[in-house]
This record gives sequence, structure tokens and C-alpha cells, in this order.
Amino acid sequence: MKITEVKFVEGFIRMANDGWEQGWHERNGGNLSYRMKDEDVAAVKEFLSEDGQWKEIGTEVPGLANEYFMVTGSGKYFRNVIIDPEDSIGIIKVDETGTKYQIQWGFVNGGRPTSELPSHLMNLEVKKRVTNGKYRVVYHAHTTNTIALTFVLPLKDEVFTRELWEMATECPVVFPSGIGVVDWMVPGGKDIAVATSKLMEQYDVAIWAHHGMFASGEDFDLTFGLMHTVEKAAEILVKVLSITPNKLQTITPDQFRHLANDFKVELPEKFLYEK
Repeated sequence: MKITEVKFVEGFIRMANDGWEQGWHERNGGNLSYRMKDEDVAAVKEFLSEDGQWKEIGTEVPGLANEYFMVTGSGKYFRNVIIDPEDSIGIIKVDETGTKYQIQWGFVNGGRPTSELPSHLMNLEVKKRVTNGKYRVVYHAHTTNTIALTFVLPLKDEVFTRELWEMATECPVVFPSGIGVVDWMVPGGKDIAVATSKLMEQYDVAIWAHHGMFASGEDFDLTFGLMHTVEKAAEILVKVLSITPNKLQTITPDQFRHLANDFKVELPEKFLYEK
């Protein structure tokens, strides 16, 4: 069996290609990470090498000590993941201190993990803790309509959540905890990783102003579906705003409460304000 025939590797590659086909990954934009299960590690053990150099992560993630991750590469194009996975993606292990990583598979042409590795690992550490280990995927993409909205809406969690909830009835069911927003920051460093991981304490989605979106979930399907839903809502809102800044009708706070009751989800009252 080839490593690309292992189920979780197939899922990772498919998700990367789905994002490319959505138009969210121009050039080398975006990144994807997956915290591997014990059975995933066992399934690919024969392909892993422990000969690589240990390198600094750039932050501390003690909650992920000795864990394995599949990640996309720095400067790599999502469009190439499906045709050349060994060059475009890799498997890394975090050391016992949570400060260093070792490449154990992939990045065959001298590549390295995504420059957003600190953000991915800090977010995976948070989501592991707050979901009791259920969440394993973190996905960052340059979602066009969501980015556009960061130029015209106030950069506030309450505003983005409410406006996007109103765009489709399924939205508060798919992301009931809401959406966090990070003001513009230089990407790739510890500061933006810290800011995003704080939002991930309560949200599954964080928007980076003028840059893109971060989403986290239990598996590839749920995480991709989450980002797809938010971006589709953003597309609808962009179209609404292009017609008129004033909606003639929309979903009301009480209607959201009825929806939450029927679908057995909890919607924070801070998003159900009267306009």
C-alpha cells in the first residue's frame, strides 16, 4: 500500500483539492493541518523517518507533546497537493517539550511546514483541550467574499456573526457559537497565533481581517463544510449589500430563538441584539 492510499491521507488530499477548486487558494495561499490519531500513526509508521533535524516551532504547545500532524508546506500550492503530495505536504512530530518539530515524511524537495505552523498548532492545542480531543483539523483559506466583508463591516464578533447568521437559516445551526474576528496583523508569527487561539476558546471560526478565515472541526468533512457554509453566507451578504444597504426583511432575534429550540442548539444572546 502507498501512503497516499491510507484513508486519512486520502481525506487530507481531497480537502486540499476541494479548497483549490473553490478558488480559495491562489498561488501558495492557505494551509491545512490535521492532528493524527494513534491508528493513523500506526497505519503510516513504515513510511516515517526519525532522522530529521528538530526545529523550533516558534511557540510553545505542551498540550501537543509527542503528537503527529499532517500539514501543508510553506510556499506550496494547493493545486499541486493532489498531483505531488510528497512535495506539497508532510508529517511532523512535536517533541516532548512542545517547542520543536521533526519532519518524518514528505517535503521531499527540501520543503518545510506552513509558515502558519504556530497558529495551527496553538489552535489545535486549544481545540483539543476545549473539545476533549474531538477536534483534529484546522483549515485556513483565502475566502473571497469573507475577505471583502472585512472592508465594509465593523470588525466585531457580534456584527459578523449576526449578519452571516441572517443570510441562511442553516447558519446558526452550523456555527451556533458564532464567529470571532481578528484585526489586521502580520501573518506567520506568534502574535497572530495567540490572538486567534484566544478566539478559538469559544468559536470554531475566526476571520482574519483583509486576509482570510480559520476554521476548526472534528474531521475533514465537518471543517470544510463549516468554512463552505460561512463563505456562502458571506457571498449572499455581498450580493445583498450590492443591491441595497437596507434589508426589507430578515430573520429576527425571536425567530433565531425558535430555531435554536427546534434544532437543540444554544445561541449566545449577545448575538441576538435588537437593531
